[in-house]
Amino acid sequence: MKIEKNQIQEFNGRFEKEHQTDFGALSEKLDRKGIPVEAIIGKLIDFQIAIPSWALGAGGTRFGRFGGVGEPRNLEEKIEDVGLLHALNRSSGAISLHIPWDIPENVAEIRRLAASHGLLFDAVNSNTFQDQPGQALSYKFGSLAHVDPAVRKIAIDHNIEVIGYGKELGSKSLTVWLADGSSFPGQADFVTAFQNTLSSLQEIYKSLPADWKMFIEYKPYEPYFYSTVIQDWGTSHLLATKLGEKAFCLVDLGHHLPNTNIEQIVATLMMEGKLGGFHFNDSKYGDDDLTVGSIKPYQLYLIFLELVKGMENPSSVNPPLSWMIDASHNLKDPLEDLLQSVEAILIAYAQALIADKKSLKEAQLKNDVGLAQEIVQDAFRTDVRPLVRESVKRAGGALYPVRAYREFNVREILFKERGAGKATGL
Repeated sequence: MKIEKNQIQEFNGRFEKEHQTDFGALSEKLDRKGIPVEAIIGKLIDFQIAIPSWALGAGGTRFGRFGGVGEPRNLEEKIEDVGLLHALNRSSGAISLHIPWDIPENVAEIRRLAASHGLLFDAVNSNTFQDQPGQALSYKFGSLAHVDPAVRKIAIDHNIEVIGYGKELGSKSLTVWLADGSSFPGQADFVTAFQNTLSSLQEIYKSLPADWKMFIEYKPYEPYFYSTVIQDWGTSHLLATKLGEKAFCLVDLGHHLPNTNIEQIVATLMMEGKLGGFHFNDSKYGDDDLTVGSIKPYQLYLIFLELVKGMENPSSVNPPLSWMIDASHNLKDPLEDLLQSVEAILIAYAQALIADKKSLKEAQLKNDVGLAQEIVQDAFRTDVRPLVRESVKRAGGALYPVRAYREFNVREILFKERGAGKATGL
């Protein structure tokens, strides 16, 4: 299935008058404050969020999975689904593949298909948290951190293989999420596990092309419950620093313990030039649970406030960031969920862009706590949705992506085309 431009135009035409009224009112308000509306719209149009191949089918929990219909059965259909999202919101212009779930059989054809949907290939992701068919030795007690060098070599070789696929597809980065850890005190030696991981990552790092980046993800718990080898941003930063200038930290919003101040982590990593990428989701506890912004929209905005300050800082040494959604769609239609997530991200980004950062800095220097809070919350409480919709419309997307998705009967058509089978890689 493919959504045509004339469908989008006809859909938008029904809401154009109402939208222009809302956008005009917001523009006047922002103009009075001296906020450059056109410049912000340009930044919103340029902002692209990668969609991971594994998020296109219904996810599950340890207790079960309730599958949907019309889920993608192969890599080609995953690319087509991301193309549908991008056609609707014009902000999903990249796909992130997970190897070995998404090994392309014909690289040239896969690249052609992606290009036909206006898509690029974002970071490639390795998988050393599962044993693969025919694997000689098991990851049951670890992969890159395993006490057995033979197991570590299997994991190292897999990551190098993933880099090879990424080079063929035009990707420029490798994401390493390491599940290694221990479930019982005394099971593993902390120092040995760290040293083995560093040594393994150094071998992988040697295979990175000159213009590539390595993103090191962290997680405080699961699948092990006593310790994880890369448990927090400090450990990720330590590894990235030891590896070299091509290694960076990856912040997953769901990979933090309750009440962690993620925006402070973001500010510190950008100051050090070591923030490489973001995985967006929302979390009630500490994993990739829910639609972005569904629980903590204010936290998302505060995070973006730090991101924008870092990106707008002319002396910043941090490279351009890689953005991706990483959530488990257990109950909702995955494509609807992803559309909602992208919109929530754009709203938080727009709120951060309109925040009066100059006045905020002045209030901070005067220790004016009350005024600082007023400035920060004023931007958050501004309804920037008309601004986001205008940017999406100008880029060629639908004013209301979820509504368009439903009116175009996307899921019903995909069901007719594909049936009710389970998505690959899930």
